[in-house]
Amino acid sequence: MRISELASALGLETIQDGYEDREISTGYSSDLLSDVMANAKADGVLVTVQAHKNAVAVASLVGLAAIIVCNSRPIPDDMIEAARAERVAVLLSPESAFEVSGRLWTALRRP
Repeated sequence: MRISELASALGLETIQDGYEDREISTGYSSDLLSDVMANAKADGVLVTVQAHKNAVAVASLVGLAAIIVCNSRPIPDDMIEAARAERVAVLLSPESAFEVSGRLWTALRRP
């Protein structure tokens, strides 16, 4: 499933343009960025409430395709700029990380 397909399937708001519409193979839920660095897999999606540019730096380091920010957290301009520069998609959901993670898991397992 591509990022754009995932955004549509989960009803996510795309925060910025200029990301690479990559294929997504997995997801990882965490608000601790050191945990994400140690355990997230490339070509995945990070589900988090961390809405700052350091989340983008970690996503880029790991090779994540996108970040889903939950609970309608405000997205600062410097995070959007960093995401454009790194070509990482930032998506926004009003739902909790628990709800988004469950829906993501289900969406990625559909044939």
